[in-house]
Amino acid sequence: MRPREGLRLKWPVEEDDMHMRGTRLAISASLLTVSFALAAPAFAQEAAQDKAAEAPVDAREIVVTGSLIQRPNNTAVSPIVSVGEAALKETGQVNLQDALNQFPSFTTAGNANTGGQGTGGRASINLHGLGTNRNLVLLDGKRLPLSDINGNVDINILPESIMGGVDVITGGASAIYGSDAISGVVNFKTLRAFDGVRLDAQNSISERGDGYKFNGSLAFGTGFAEDRGHVIAAFSYAQQDAVNGSSRDFFFDKTPSSFIGTGTFVPSATNAPTVDAVSGVFSGYGVGGLPNNVNLLNLGFNNDGTLFTQTGARNYKGANGTNGYLVVGNNVRMPVGQQIDFANALKRKTAFLKADYDLTPSLTAYGQFMYVDLSVHTASGGSLTQFGTLTTVPVTNPFIPDDLKTILASRPNPNAPFTWNGRYVGVPYKNWDENYVVEQYMAGLKGDIASGWSFDLFASYDQSVHDQQLNDAVIKGRVQTLLNAADGGASICAGGFNPFGDANARSLSDACVNYITKTAFSKEKLAQTQAQLQVNGKLFDLGAGPAQIALVAGYRKNTYSYVPDSDLAAQNIEAVIASQPASGRISVKEFAAQVDIPLLADKPFVRELGIGGAIRHSDYSVTGGVTSYEVDARWRPVDALLFRGSYQRAVRAPNIGELFSPQTGTQLVIGTPPGALGDPCDVRSNARTGADGAKVAELCVAQGIPQAAISSYTFPTTATGQLVSGNTNLTPERADTFNVGFVLNSPFESGPLADFTLSVDYYNIAVKNVISTVPGLTVLSKCFNLDGSNPTYDKNNLYCGLLVRDNSGQLTTVATPYLNLGAVKTDGVEAQVNWTVPARFLGDESGRFFVNSAVGWLHKYKLQLLPGAAYLDYTGISNGAAGVSSLPPRATPKWKAVTSFGYRSDAATLGLRWRYQSKMEDTTSVLTPATAQVGVPAYALWDMFGSVRIAKTFEIRAGVNNLFDKGLPFVASSQNGTDVALYDPIGRSFYLGAKVSF
Repeated sequence: MRPREGLRLKWPVEEDDMHMRGTRLAISASLLTVSFALAAPAFAQEAAQDKAAEAPVDAREIVVTGSLIQRPNNTAVSPIVSVGEAALKETGQVNLQDALNQFPSFTTAGNANTGGQGTGGRASINLHGLGTNRNLVLLDGKRLPLSDINGNVDINILPESIMGGVDVITGGASAIYGSDAISGVVNFKTLRAFDGVRLDAQNSISERGDGYKFNGSLAFGTGFAEDRGHVIAAFSYAQQDAVNGSSRDFFFDKTPSSFIGTGTFVPSATNAPTVDAVSGVFSGYGVGGLPNNVNLLNLGFNNDGTLFTQTGARNYKGANGTNGYLVVGNNVRMPVGQQIDFANALKRKTAFLKADYDLTPSLTAYGQFMYVDLSVHTASGGSLTQFGTLTTVPVTNPFIPDDLKTILASRPNPNAPFTWNGRYVGVPYKNWDENYVVEQYMAGLKGDIASGWSFDLFASYDQSVHDQQLNDAVIKGRVQTLLNAADGGASICAGGFNPFGDANARSLSDACVNYITKTAFSKEKLAQTQAQLQVNGKLFDLGAGPAQIALVAGYRKNTYSYVPDSDLAAQNIEAVIASQPASGRISVKEFAAQVDIPLLADKPFVRELGIGGAIRHSDYSVTGGVTSYEVDARWRPVDALLFRGSYQRAVRAPNIGELFSPQTGTQLVIGTPPGALGDPCDVRSNARTGADGAKVAELCVAQGIPQAAISSYTFPTTATGQLVSGNTNLTPERADTFNVGFVLNSPFESGPLADFTLSVDYYNIAVKNVISTVPGLTVLSKCFNLDGSNPTYDKNNLYCGLLVRDNSGQLTTVATPYLNLGAVKTDGVEAQVNWTVPARFLGDESGRFFVNSAVGWLHKYKLQLLPGAAYLDYTGISNGAAGVSSLPPRATPKWKAVTSFGYRSDAATLGLRWRYQSKMEDTTSVLTPATAQVGVPAYALWDMFGSVRIAKTFEIRAGVNNLFDKGLPFVASSQNGTDVALYDPIGRSFYLGAKVSF
């Protein structure tokens, strides 16, 4: 029997369904087949392995190498995760990223549980926690359309109906594949060719009867012209229902906002009512024992016209635990967690067509078309009086309660208008309908040039049009018009606008709702044009196999434009931060070369020895030229053992968003002190109550908080505005990436260990000149010396200059421009174990037990905010407020694992999957270690999956995710008290799917 060339496995899609005419997948021992860890398809039998090893290579052979050089036995020098179609199906997930995020290489970024402020719930990939824009996402080896200005790819657009699998290079690949591949490459692969029809459908629903998901697909494939041509057409539809926080007890008291539906009077420190006037009103209610600063407290409005103190809930007569209200810490609040959709509604329609035709035996033309229509609905609760110029109430407003009139008359300037806080409970929740239409057109030629030499030339154009529709947007100017009207606006719309008391606010007439709200439309468009020529050839042979070379020349252009709604640009919409029009373009010319040289083969202790290298020069239209390079080596002393390693100097040039984005608003979650950082000027904050509280107060006054208000200043909510802006002076990032590891295949031909593999790889990635926005919480920490960086409490400190407060001292925005900041370093070990043993005693000769595991250990994750500054250790840290591409990411657990075990045969599968993440400390342990908040305990979920195959044409699959209904952990740094993108907010859920082929 011929010795095995490593481990050669059948492609984990049923070959009977694919009819691939001899097409097969050659996978060397260097590949980690994580499809085992997900669902553990059986190893090909030994005889099949030998047959595959001896068979000639088909012209359409798929070769997984992590390389531009395609050889059937090429051994990858970077760790590669390969996930098969069956494995993806058995996770029970509708969206690809939810399946991939279970693995140690991935850090959860954006998914359908993110995007509550109109960012679309995009599905993005984040390798090693280095950001979604530092890994490259491909479809069949070619770049996908961009989904946003920051260069991210939304993998919701992929044609899942003909997805053949996913390959993930978990080490740097910038020199081989191009800029953006600092942390790795994710290559989604469609089926190459098949004859027939495939129908697939899957439904899932939570145990509580919500969280419904559906995914259905139809695919056709055929050959024509005596098999010279092949066509695949695929169509799919996916749906996911929204799930609101009110449906889960966990969110009952989360994000207790002080913006409440009763409305509150906000006293001005420079024009405050007298203590006697306020005390007199409350003594009339029989309420005494008022604090000395009662004249500076927000006063709310009961439905009977009386007043209450929001802080202390004195004389509060409203709902508590119902109707959206809750008294938290003796303060009247409306928890936003009860209002938001923590899982967004999604509908996705896709059409995909690809074809190839052999013009001659050595020349093939091919083309591809992709169309995606993706709609996402997000909701984030009632609009509130926040951001921009706040609306005010004149003393002539006819709806002002008599008791409030008494208090207003005691002010030094009794005729001045006053500020009010409120939540528009008479208006539907603000919500977004976002539609993405993505189109991609591609055409190419490939074929032979001469013996041993081939080429592939293609050109493509794609565009993504994003229409954003903000529904029920409250227009500040129209609210102000009603408030200013002598009749309270009754002559403008029926009943006018009465914000004093919950009952009045909820009785807003339809006419007034229509008057103060609108649908705000914004449009974003991204386009990408690319062309590439690749030439592959054989150079010479040193006796161990031919040396090979790949040469690449390419051109790529990206353009971007954004037109916001006029009221959004003017900051005339409540609770949504202004965005400005933007446009930009960037192009790049690239030249690359890769060589692979086998040095020795079939020698004692050297079954295989080879080296390789790559170099790429990229000339960007804005930032100029950058060069990346890579060297690698592999050594197999015996058949069963492979050692591999590589070093790479990688680069990433700034993208359109980092270069050209105007000052764009987003939401910065700061939390409520003392449980979170909050506004350090808040009297409840640890900064104010600490040893240097007096110095903090002085700095707060210097920033604009009135001296008369400093002793009682509180920030009314858990988030503020964040302004992100581009910078054309940015320079490219540089990264040094290194990986070394080994793969052990069982040396035994038979017995219980015959099908055993172990893969262990160490990675080390150091990125310098990091392009990033300054984290908003870091700006606050550094300005107020919470980490020792402003010991003199100087208001002219660099970070203090990024804060903006309004005339009452409220923190309105934190500027976080893109800068070349410091650096990030991360390293760790990833290991995979795959083991199957025969289980023929159950009556099925194909039966096998399997135990498979993928484990990641993070040695360190350190971040340097500015050049020369000390590194902050974010190893094992929970950062629930992180955005989808933030550094640091939302979680950096030291240990992460996914393990599957069970039984599989040709006829049936039954297994369990265990997902584990180790405990983490809260991000405050890094930013404010003296007052660190509680961390997140270890988190583990169990899933059950199974399938039954009836004949060769019909298969049923089913499963239970979160089998034991594990609850959500508390995440102190998250506005919502947890992280619904990272942890399961749905609870126990069930799925049932079926596939028919004919």
